[in-house]
Amino acid sequence: MIKVGDKVKFLNDVGGGVVTGFINKNTVNVEGDDGFEVPCLISELVNVSAPELNTRTTPQVEESVELKPAYKPEFIETTGEIINGKNSPDFYFCFVPNDPKNPLAGEIEMYLVNDSNFTVLFSYSHISTDKVEIVEHGTVKSNARTKVDALVQNDLSDIPDYGFQLIYFKNAESEWNQPVVKKFRVNPVKFYKESTFQPNSYFRKNAMILQITPDLLKTELDKLTQADFKKVVKSKEVQQKPKKQLHKRTTDEVVIDLHINELLDNSEGLSNREILEIQMENVEVEMNTAIKNHTKRIVFIHGVGQGVLKQEVANLLKRKFKKYYFQDASFKEYGYGATMVILRK
Repeated sequence: MIKVGDKVKFLNDVGGGVVTGFINKNTVNVEGDDGFEVPCLISELVNVSAPELNTRTTPQVEESVELKPAYKPEFIETTGEIINGKNSPDFYFCFVPNDPKNPLAGEIEMYLVNDSNFTVLFSYSHISTDKVEIVEHGTVKSNARTKVDALVQNDLSDIPDYGFQLIYFKNAESEWNQPVVKKFRVNPVKFYKESTFQPNSYFRKNAMILQITPDLLKTELDKLTQADFKKVVKSKEVQQKPKKQLHKRTTDEVVIDLHINELLDNSEGLSNREILEIQMENVEVEMNTAIKNHTKRIVFIHGVGQGVLKQEVANLLKRKFKKYYFQDASFKEYGYGATMVILRK
């Protein structure tokens, strides 16, 4: 305890003096040997008059702890509003720094944004060479977002790949959509650059926006094998696209040009075998149609080439239309490149 009149020495300086008065409970005036009074903290004085009290004269000063307000998330998940026109599955992985001008000065929060009228069930994971760790999972309602993760500068030395598995649907519909699986590998250098984080329509702060579903149609097409693609082309061309105008069709005679460019508008991507199958399907269809219509004769123009198509036409006629006579068509009109079938006299 220190009182007025006590002789004191300065704890952190040379010299001392006499206490002349109290400024507050922690501070006193001390008159030095030069006759000047100076304010001093009691905790920085040693009582020379009563040294036995020094251990008790220094008050314990409680550290003043500055309480920072709790950080409010950038967005609170909404109740799932439906917005007209947002019917495509647009989902985003977003990095939002607390301080966009100095991204690594604090925490960078990571969000899953659902910018659509779908409800999303999600699983978010860290992917490394030896394991997959599920970090967060749950539901994001339509046109809402949810925080899934956060990182600080120390995390960048061992940054994992980030993985999403999404199932999306509309509550009032029974349509089933293919799940979305996406993995991100983010270069840590990006987090050091202010330019990485740009103004956007999802957050008030600048953010790095990565699209989870850039083009679902392209994704589905990429899954098709070359064989699948050829089957699709063949099916579409044969079943849906109209045939070009045939050379000739009368009651007495029908002329069918079997060259593939006369049968299909586009044969790109088809193999020779698939082209031959289409040509033979047309031979059989046209034969049945001509017989039904009581046509006298039908001519198939197959060209010369290596004779493969001509031989296949002959084999089909022998196998499925045995009762009808066929021969080379008029050399004058078709050269060696056509076969004529006599259906009736």
